[in-house]
Amino acid sequence: MKSLFLKIVIVLVVFFLVGKSAVSAGPDWVGWRGESRDGTVAGREWPRDLGEAKLVRKWRVTLAEGYPGPIVSGDRVFTVETQNKENEVVRAFHRDTGKQLWERGWSGSMKVPFFAAKNGSWVRSTPATDGRLLFVGGMREVLVALDVETGKVRWRFDFGAKLKSDLPSFGFVCSPLVDEGSVYVQAGGGICKLDAVSGDLLWHTPGGGGGMSGGAFSSPILASISGSKQLIVQGRDELKGLNPQSGSVLWHQPVKAFRGMNIVTPVPYGDSFFTTTYGGRSILWGIEEAEGGYGVEQSWVNKLQGYMCTPVVVDDHAYFHLKSQRAACVDLRSGEIRWVSDQRFGKYWSLVAQGDRLLALDERGDLILFKANPEAFEMIDRRKVSEEETWGHLTVVDGEIYIRELNGLSAWRWNGETHISLHKQ
Repeated sequence: MKSLFLKIVIVLVVFFLVGKSAVSAGPDWVGWRGESRDGTVAGREWPRDLGEAKLVRKWRVTLAEGYPGPIVSGDRVFTVETQNKENEVVRAFHRDTGKQLWERGWSGSMKVPFFAAKNGSWVRSTPATDGRLLFVGGMREVLVALDVETGKVRWRFDFGAKLKSDLPSFGFVCSPLVDEGSVYVQAGGGICKLDAVSGDLLWHTPGGGGGMSGGAFSSPILASISGSKQLIVQGRDELKGLNPQSGSVLWHQPVKAFRGMNIVTPVPYGDSFFTTTYGGRSILWGIEEAEGGYGVEQSWVNKLQGYMCTPVVVDDHAYFHLKSQRAACVDLRSGEIRWVSDQRFGKYWSLVAQGDRLLALDERGDLILFKANPEAFEMIDRRKVSEEETWGHLTVVDGEIYIRELNGLSAWRWNGETHISLHKQ
């Protein structure tokens, strides 16, 4: 009898541990705007509201200032910060408890121009991971690869030193893109592809800076055009499609913006790309394969000016946050402005979607849940989740929400346990 009881206990313990491990190692958020880099969230279905019974904070840790969004791989959450205005520090936390697992830092900060310095000169680039290595862009255009498990530096690439390029006034802003054993970044006065394991430079295509002080604010994506895989990048004054194998430019299109503030990541829509700029317009660029190459055509243009919020597409409509601090919806088929909200919000939104609902993190620390409704702005719920500014991109993965506050990182769970813990580092 005791033997049978012991076997049952062992089975239950194993089941519990396996189940716990499965939860901890659920879907990942591997870089800028998630797995597919488009802000869409798969996995566990979101609850219908943001009430205290539905959305519960699990833990919070204190950090130094930084703009990068958190990313998730396996049982770990990674963040980047600027400590004492001098050192850039990467930290790994346990996804379930918030316990710090390791940290790694280096000297690498810089001061940005006066019109941006009022919001801080902290590190900006959201890191990326392939599950084994973590790729972190430092402000002085140094890309560092760290071991996910230990934080050990595997390699570092100094673009300025190796490519003899000038340091852009705003530093390394773009978020690395990892694909099939390679890392793509907009740095070194152009676009670069590196081997993810060795850090060797595979190719460098000059150009893509422009604007007042060089560098790029946007981040690269991969997309299919007429069945062909292309690397799409937006610099300070131009949108480009490149061959990801060779780095050759397949097509390019000037994009007007005030002071080169092309900040939004290009949004694919069929064989087209949607851009929206500060001081410019919202435009859909159609890309067509032509004899000997590709052609670019303006499909439509409207007066809306985006700023820093990369749009999310739901059922042929783009939803985003404007320079005017209002939300907007545009029909991507025609360019028709379906609505602009009467209500003003903060200076910045990061935005994700699941099905017919969108979740925005306002720079003022508010989570906003609203319907993907092309007829009108339809808010479902709103909740204060931080007393600090929240510039880092929202991370939502498997029923968990990670929020980068100006001086902290908090983990929340929809339909989760009611336990709240606080770890001060």
